[in-house]
Amino acid sequence: MLSDELQYEIGLTMLDGVGDVLAKNLLAYCGSAQEVFKTNRSQLEKIPGIGMVLSKSILQSKSVLERAEQELKFIEKNSITPLFYTNKEYPQRLKNCHDSPILLYYKGNTNLNADKIVSIVGTRTPSVYGKHMTEKLVQELTDLGCLVVSGLAYGIDIEAHKASLDNGLPTVGVLAHGLDRIYPSAHTNQAERMLQNGGLLTEFMSETNPDKENFPKRNRIVAGMCDALVVVESKREGGSLITATIANAYNKDIFAFPGKAGESLSEGCNGLIKSHKASLIESSADLLYIMNWNESPKSKKNAQIPLLLNLSTEEQTIVDAFDNKDQLHIDEISYTTNFPIGKTSTYLLQLEFANVIRSLPGKMYQLNR
Repeated sequence: MLSDELQYEIGLTMLDGVGDVLAKNLLAYCGSAQEVFKTNRSQLEKIPGIGMVLSKSILQSKSVLERAEQELKFIEKNSITPLFYTNKEYPQRLKNCHDSPILLYYKGNTNLNADKIVSIVGTRTPSVYGKHMTEKLVQELTDLGCLVVSGLAYGIDIEAHKASLDNGLPTVGVLAHGLDRIYPSAHTNQAERMLQNGGLLTEFMSETNPDKENFPKRNRIVAGMCDALVVVESKREGGSLITATIANAYNKDIFAFPGKAGESLSEGCNGLIKSHKASLIESSADLLYIMNWNESPKSKKNAQIPLLLNLSTEEQTIVDAFDNKDQLHIDEISYTTNFPIGKTSTYLLQLEFANVIRSLPGKMYQLNR
Protein backbone atom coordinates (compact mmCIF):
# COMPACT_ATOMS: atom_id res chain seq x y z
CA MET A 1 0.00 0.00 0.00
CA LEU A 2 1.46 3.32 -1.10
CA SER A 3 1.60 6.10 1.47
CA ASP A 4 -0.30 9.39 1.14
CA GLU A 5 3.01 11.20 1.53
CA LEU A 6 4.29 9.68 -1.74
CA GLN A 7 1.97 11.86 -3.83
CA TYR A 8 3.60 14.95 -2.33
CA GLU A 9 7.08 13.47 -2.74
CA ILE A 10 6.41 12.95 -6.44
CA GLY A 11 4.94 16.44 -6.66
CA LEU A 12 8.09 17.89 -5.11
CA THR A 13 10.13 16.56 -8.04
CA MET A 14 7.83 18.33 -10.53
CA LEU A 15 7.97 21.89 -9.18
CA ASP A 16 9.34 24.32 -11.77
CA GLY A 17 12.58 25.90 -10.62
CA VAL A 18 13.05 23.46 -7.74
CA GLY A 19 15.85 21.01 -8.46
CA ASP A 20 17.23 18.28 -6.23
CA VAL A 21 19.37 20.59 -4.10
CA LEU A 22 16.56 23.07 -3.43
CA ALA A 23 14.12 20.22 -2.81
CA LYS A 24 16.37 18.91 -0.03
CA ASN A 25 16.54 22.41 1.39
CA LEU A 26 12.74 22.59 1.44
CA LEU A 27 12.56 19.23 3.18
CA ALA A 28 15.06 20.33 5.81
CA TYR A 29 13.04 23.45 6.66
CA CYS A 30 9.52 22.07 6.28
CA GLY A 31 10.04 18.55 7.64
CA SER A 32 8.23 16.59 4.91
CA ALA A 33 7.13 16.82 1.29
CA GLN A 34 3.51 17.29 2.34
CA GLU A 35 4.44 20.21 4.59
CA VAL A 36 6.22 21.89 1.67
CA PHE A 37 2.87 22.19 -0.09
CA LYS A 38 1.05 23.28 3.09
CA THR A 39 3.51 25.87 4.41
CA ASN A 40 2.30 29.45 3.94
CA ARG A 41 3.92 31.81 1.49
CA SER A 42 5.64 34.09 4.00
CA GLN A 43 7.42 31.12 5.59
CA LEU A 44 8.41 29.66 2.22
CA GLU A 45 9.92 32.97 1.16
CA LYS A 46 12.28 32.89 4.14
CA ILE A 47 13.81 29.57 3.08
CA PRO A 48 17.21 30.12 1.39
CA GLY A 49 16.96 29.84 -2.38
CA ILE A 50 13.15 30.02 -2.56
CA GLY A 51 12.00 33.66 -2.54
CA MET A 52 8.76 35.19 -3.79
CA VAL A 53 8.52 33.62 -7.25
CA LEU A 54 9.14 30.01 -6.23
CA SER A 55 6.95 30.26 -3.14
CA LYS A 56 4.06 31.44 -5.30
CA SER A 57 4.69 28.60 -7.78
CA ILE A 58 4.66 26.01 -4.97
CA LEU A 59 1.35 27.24 -3.59
CA GLN A 60 -0.26 27.21 -7.04
CA SER A 61 0.77 23.64 -7.83
CA LYS A 62 -2.56 21.81 -7.89
CA SER A 63 -1.88 20.39 -11.35
CA VAL A 64 1.44 18.98 -10.10
CA LEU A 65 -0.32 16.95 -7.43
CA GLU A 66 -2.90 15.75 -9.95
CA ARG A 67 -0.11 14.47 -12.19
CA ALA A 68 1.52 12.87 -9.15
CA GLU A 69 -1.72 11.03 -8.42
CA GLN A 70 -1.66 9.64 -11.95
CA GLU A 71 1.92 8.45 -11.39
CA LEU A 72 0.86 6.70 -8.19
CA LYS A 73 -1.53 4.55 -10.21
CA PHE A 74 1.24 3.67 -12.68
CA ILE A 75 3.60 2.73 -9.84
CA GLU A 76 1.06 0.49 -8.16
CA LYS A 77 -0.06 -1.18 -11.39
CA ASN A 78 3.51 -2.01 -12.44
CA SER A 79 4.92 -3.04 -9.05
CA ILE A 80 7.48 -0.24 -9.04
CA THR A 81 9.30 0.65 -5.84
CA PRO A 82 9.58 4.41 -5.21
CA LEU A 83 12.72 5.32 -3.26
CA PHE A 84 12.53 8.74 -1.64
CA TYR A 85 15.70 10.41 -0.43
CA THR A 86 14.91 9.68 3.22
CA ASN A 87 14.10 5.97 2.69
CA LYS A 88 16.63 3.50 4.09
CA GLU A 89 16.48 1.52 0.81
CA TYR A 90 17.64 4.58 -1.16
CA PRO A 91 21.20 4.00 -2.51
CA GLN A 92 23.30 5.39 0.34
CA ARG A 93 26.42 6.01 -1.77
CA LEU A 94 24.32 8.16 -4.08
CA LYS A 95 22.72 9.91 -1.12
CA ASN A 96 26.14 11.27 -0.17
CA CYS A 97 26.28 13.20 -3.48
CA HIS A 98 24.98 16.75 -3.10
CA ASP A 99 22.90 16.70 -6.30
CA SER A 100 21.48 13.19 -5.94
CA PRO A 101 17.85 12.72 -7.09
CA ILE A 102 15.24 13.37 -4.43
CA LEU A 103 13.22 10.41 -5.71
CA LEU A 104 14.06 7.25 -7.64
CA TYR A 105 11.83 4.64 -9.28
CA TYR A 106 13.09 1.08 -9.12
CA LYS A 107 11.92 -2.23 -10.52
CA GLY A 108 13.93 -5.32 -9.68
CA ASN A 109 15.05 -7.60 -6.89
CA THR A 110 18.56 -6.68 -5.77
CA ASN A 111 20.09 -4.68 -2.94
CA LEU A 112 21.00 -1.20 -4.15
CA ASN A 113 23.23 -0.90 -1.08
CA ALA A 114 25.31 -3.99 -1.83
CA ASP A 115 28.68 -4.33 -0.09
CA LYS A 116 30.57 -3.71 -3.32
CA ILE A 117 29.31 -1.86 -6.39
CA VAL A 118 31.20 -1.42 -9.68
CA SER A 119 29.94 0.79 -12.51
CA ILE A 120 31.20 -0.05 -16.00
CA VAL A 121 30.88 2.43 -18.87
CA GLY A 122 32.39 3.11 -22.27
CA THR A 123 31.83 3.87 -25.91
CA ARG A 124 28.66 2.96 -27.81
CA THR A 125 30.79 1.57 -30.64
CA PRO A 126 33.34 -0.71 -28.96
CA SER A 127 36.04 -2.68 -30.70
CA VAL A 128 36.48 -6.43 -30.33
CA TYR A 129 39.12 -5.62 -27.71
CA GLY A 130 36.67 -3.45 -25.73
CA LYS A 131 34.00 -6.13 -25.71
CA HIS A 132 36.52 -8.77 -24.70
CA MET A 133 37.91 -6.71 -21.81
CA THR A 134 34.39 -5.99 -20.54
CA GLU A 135 33.45 -9.67 -20.57
CA LYS A 136 36.75 -10.65 -18.97
CA LEU A 137 36.45 -8.04 -16.22
CA VAL A 138 32.92 -9.04 -15.28
CA GLN A 139 33.83 -12.74 -15.31
CA GLU A 140 36.75 -12.04 -12.98
CA LEU A 141 34.45 -10.10 -10.63
CA THR A 142 32.06 -13.02 -10.27
CA ASP A 143 33.64 -14.42 -7.11
CA LEU A 144 33.46 -10.97 -5.55
CA GLY A 145 29.66 -11.04 -5.71
CA CYS A 146 29.44 -7.33 -6.44
CA LEU A 147 26.62 -5.39 -8.07
CA VAL A 148 27.39 -4.16 -11.61
CA VAL A 149 25.80 -0.87 -12.69
CA SER A 150 25.66 0.68 -16.15
CA GLY A 151 23.34 2.68 -18.41
CA LEU A 152 21.73 0.03 -20.71
CA ALA A 153 23.09 1.92 -23.73
CA TYR A 154 24.61 0.43 -26.87
CA GLY A 155 28.20 -0.71 -26.65
CA ILE A 156 30.11 -1.24 -23.42
CA ASP A 157 27.01 -0.68 -21.26
CA ILE A 158 24.99 -3.55 -22.66
CA GLU A 159 28.10 -5.76 -22.85
CA ALA A 160 28.57 -5.24 -19.11
CA HIS A 161 24.93 -6.08 -18.42
CA LYS A 162 25.02 -9.20 -20.63
CA ALA A 163 28.26 -10.47 -19.09
CA SER A 164 26.83 -9.94 -15.60
CA LEU A 165 23.69 -11.90 -16.42
CA ASP A 166 25.70 -14.70 -18.02
CA ASN A 167 27.93 -14.95 -14.93
CA GLY A 168 25.15 -14.70 -12.36
CA LEU A 169 26.07 -11.25 -11.09
CA PRO A 170 23.23 -8.84 -10.26
CA THR A 171 23.21 -5.87 -12.58
CA VAL A 172 21.22 -2.61 -12.59
CA GLY A 173 20.53 -0.46 -15.62
CA VAL A 174 20.07 3.25 -14.98
CA LEU A 175 17.63 4.78 -17.46
CA ALA A 176 17.30 8.27 -18.96
CA HIS A 177 13.51 7.94 -19.23
CA GLY A 178 10.50 6.50 -17.42
CA LEU A 179 9.89 2.84 -16.62
CA ASP A 180 7.05 2.64 -19.14
CA ARG A 181 9.55 2.08 -21.98
CA ILE A 182 12.99 0.72 -22.79
CA TYR A 183 15.52 2.68 -24.83
CA PRO A 184 17.03 1.43 -26.98
CA SER A 185 14.21 -1.02 -27.69
CA ALA A 186 16.78 -3.55 -28.94
CA HIS A 187 17.74 -4.13 -25.30
CA THR A 188 14.25 -5.06 -24.13
CA ASN A 189 15.10 -8.75 -23.70
CA GLN A 190 18.17 -7.97 -21.61
CA ALA A 191 16.16 -5.49 -19.52
CA GLU A 192 13.58 -8.18 -18.77
CA ARG A 193 16.32 -10.59 -17.72
CA MET A 194 17.78 -7.93 -15.44
CA LEU A 195 14.51 -7.74 -13.53
CA GLN A 196 15.21 -11.30 -12.36
CA ASN A 197 18.73 -10.54 -11.14
CA GLY A 198 19.25 -6.84 -10.70
CA GLY A 199 16.80 -4.33 -12.04
CA LEU A 200 16.07 -1.00 -13.69
CA LEU A 201 16.44 2.36 -11.96
CA THR A 202 15.47 5.89 -12.98
CA GLU A 203 14.64 9.30 -11.55
CA PHE A 204 12.16 9.99 -14.37
CA MET A 205 8.40 9.53 -14.24
CA SER A 206 6.45 7.51 -16.77
CA GLU A 207 5.83 9.23 -20.12
CA THR A 208 9.32 10.77 -19.98
CA ASN A 209 11.16 10.42 -23.28
CA PRO A 210 14.90 9.66 -23.53
CA ASP A 211 15.70 13.27 -24.41
CA LYS A 212 19.30 14.40 -24.82
CA GLU A 213 19.42 16.41 -21.59
CA ASN A 214 18.39 13.37 -19.54
CA PHE A 215 21.54 11.37 -20.23
CA PRO A 216 23.99 13.47 -18.14
CA LYS A 217 21.47 13.18 -15.29
CA ARG A 218 21.45 9.42 -15.79
CA ASN A 219 25.26 9.43 -15.78
CA ARG A 220 25.45 11.07 -12.34
CA ILE A 221 23.43 8.18 -10.88
CA VAL A 222 25.77 5.64 -12.49
CA ALA A 223 28.72 7.57 -11.01
CA GLY A 224 27.17 8.18 -7.61
CA MET A 225 25.98 4.63 -6.89
CA CYS A 226 29.34 2.90 -7.18
CA ASP A 227 32.50 2.35 -5.19
CA ALA A 228 34.56 2.07 -8.37
CA LEU A 229 33.90 3.33 -11.91
CA VAL A 230 35.60 1.50 -14.80
CA VAL A 231 35.90 3.09 -18.26
CA VAL A 232 36.67 0.41 -20.85
CA GLU A 233 36.92 2.32 -24.13
CA SER A 234 36.12 5.93 -24.95
CA LYS A 235 36.75 8.58 -27.55
CA ARG A 236 38.15 11.95 -26.50
CA GLU A 237 34.62 13.22 -25.86
CA GLY A 238 31.59 11.20 -24.89
CA GLY A 239 29.12 10.23 -22.23
CA SER A 240 31.52 7.88 -20.44
CA LEU A 241 34.00 10.73 -19.89
CA ILE A 242 31.16 12.87 -18.52
CA THR A 243 30.43 10.02 -16.10
CA ALA A 244 34.12 9.84 -15.13
CA THR A 245 34.23 13.60 -14.52
CA ILE A 246 31.17 13.37 -12.28
CA ALA A 247 32.63 10.37 -10.44
CA ASN A 248 35.83 12.33 -9.85
CA ALA A 249 33.81 15.17 -8.34
CA TYR A 250 32.08 12.62 -6.10
CA ASN A 251 35.47 11.38 -4.87
CA LYS A 252 34.99 7.92 -6.41
CA ASP A 253 37.80 5.59 -7.49
CA ILE A 254 38.10 5.62 -11.29
CA PHE A 255 39.81 3.01 -13.47
CA ALA A 256 40.52 2.94 -17.21
CA PHE A 257 41.81 0.29 -19.58
CA PRO A 258 44.72 1.60 -21.68
CA GLY A 259 44.55 1.44 -25.46
CA LYS A 260 46.78 1.85 -28.48
CA ALA A 261 48.23 5.30 -29.02
CA GLY A 262 46.63 7.13 -31.91
CA GLU A 263 43.38 5.13 -31.96
CA SER A 264 40.24 7.19 -31.38
CA LEU A 265 38.65 4.67 -29.01
CA SER A 266 41.76 4.82 -26.81
CA GLU A 267 41.99 8.60 -26.51
CA GLY A 268 39.49 8.95 -23.68
CA CYS A 269 40.93 6.23 -21.42
CA ASN A 270 44.54 7.16 -22.15
CA GLY A 271 43.70 10.78 -21.38
CA LEU A 272 42.16 9.85 -18.02
CA ILE A 273 45.28 7.87 -17.11
CA LYS A 274 47.71 10.57 -18.30
CA SER A 275 45.90 13.28 -16.31
CA HIS A 276 45.88 11.05 -13.19
CA LYS A 277 42.09 11.05 -13.12
CA ALA A 278 41.99 7.27 -13.41
CA SER A 279 44.14 4.34 -12.35
CA LEU A 280 45.40 2.09 -15.13
CA ILE A 281 43.70 -1.30 -15.08
CA GLU A 282 44.65 -4.41 -17.04
CA SER A 283 42.53 -6.92 -15.14
CA SER A 284 40.31 -7.19 -12.08
CA ALA A 285 43.43 -7.86 -10.00
CA ASP A 286 44.40 -4.19 -10.34
CA LEU A 287 40.95 -3.06 -9.21
CA LEU A 288 40.88 -5.48 -6.27
CA TYR A 289 44.33 -4.35 -5.12
CA ILE A 290 43.62 -0.63 -5.27
CA MET A 291 40.17 -1.03 -3.70
CA ASN A 292 41.67 -3.31 -1.05
CA TRP A 293 39.04 -5.94 -1.85
CA ASN A 294 41.33 -8.96 -2.06
CA GLU A 295 42.56 -9.17 1.52
CA SER A 296 41.44 -12.19 3.49
CA PRO A 297 39.18 -11.36 6.42
CA LYS A 298 41.01 -10.95 9.70
CA SER A 299 39.80 -12.02 13.09
CA LYS A 300 37.45 -9.44 14.50
CA LYS A 301 38.36 -7.77 17.75
CA ASN A 302 36.63 -5.18 19.83
CA ALA A 303 38.02 -1.70 19.39
CA GLN A 304 40.29 -0.74 22.24
CA ILE A 305 41.29 2.89 22.04
CA PRO A 306 43.78 4.10 24.67
CA LEU A 307 41.88 5.79 27.46
CA LEU A 308 44.32 8.69 27.53
CA LEU A 309 43.05 9.91 24.16
CA ASN A 310 40.61 12.79 24.50
CA LEU A 311 38.32 12.16 21.53
CA SER A 312 35.56 14.58 20.58
CA THR A 313 31.97 13.33 20.47
CA GLU A 314 32.14 13.21 16.67
CA GLU A 315 35.44 11.33 16.64
CA GLN A 316 34.15 8.79 19.14
CA THR A 317 31.04 8.31 16.98
CA ILE A 318 33.28 7.38 14.06
CA VAL A 319 35.32 4.98 16.20
CA ASP A 320 32.10 3.36 17.42
CA ALA A 321 31.00 2.89 13.80
CA PHE A 322 33.72 0.27 13.35
CA ASP A 323 32.24 -1.86 16.16
CA ASN A 324 33.40 -5.37 15.20
CA LYS A 325 34.24 -4.47 11.61
CA ASP A 326 37.86 -4.58 10.54
CA GLN A 327 37.60 -2.03 7.73
CA LEU A 328 35.06 0.51 6.50
CA HIS A 329 34.69 2.57 3.33
CA ILE A 330 34.29 6.32 3.82
CA ASP A 331 30.75 6.14 2.35
CA GLU A 332 29.73 3.53 4.93
CA ILE A 333 31.23 5.60 7.75
CA SER A 334 29.31 8.66 6.56
CA TYR A 335 26.08 6.67 6.35
CA THR A 336 26.51 4.99 9.75
CA THR A 337 27.39 8.22 11.58
CA ASN A 338 24.99 10.41 9.59
CA PHE A 339 27.82 12.91 9.07
CA PRO A 340 28.12 14.68 5.67
CA ILE A 341 30.96 13.27 3.58
CA GLY A 342 33.02 16.46 3.98
CA LYS A 343 32.86 16.40 7.78
CA THR A 344 33.51 12.67 7.78
CA SER A 345 36.75 13.26 5.83
CA THR A 346 37.81 15.94 8.34
CA TYR A 347 37.20 13.74 11.39
CA LEU A 348 38.93 10.79 9.74
CA LEU A 349 41.99 12.94 9.07
CA GLN A 350 42.06 14.06 12.70
CA LEU A 351 41.82 10.45 13.88
CA GLU A 352 44.58 9.47 11.49
CA PHE A 353 46.85 12.19 12.93
CA ALA A 354 46.05 10.82 16.39
CA ASN A 355 47.06 7.33 15.19
CA VAL A 356 43.58 5.98 15.99
CA ILE A 357 42.90 4.88 12.42
CA ARG A 358 44.86 4.45 9.24
CA SER A 359 43.81 5.02 5.66
CA LEU A 360 43.97 2.24 3.09
CA PRO A 361 43.72 2.18 -0.72
CA GLY A 362 40.25 2.64 -2.18
CA LYS A 363 39.11 5.15 0.50
CA MET A 364 38.99 2.38 3.07
CA TYR A 365 39.86 2.95 6.73
CA GLN A 366 41.02 0.58 9.45
CA LEU A 367 40.98 1.05 13.21
CA ASN A 368 44.36 0.70 14.91
CA ARG A 369 43.70 -1.89 17.60
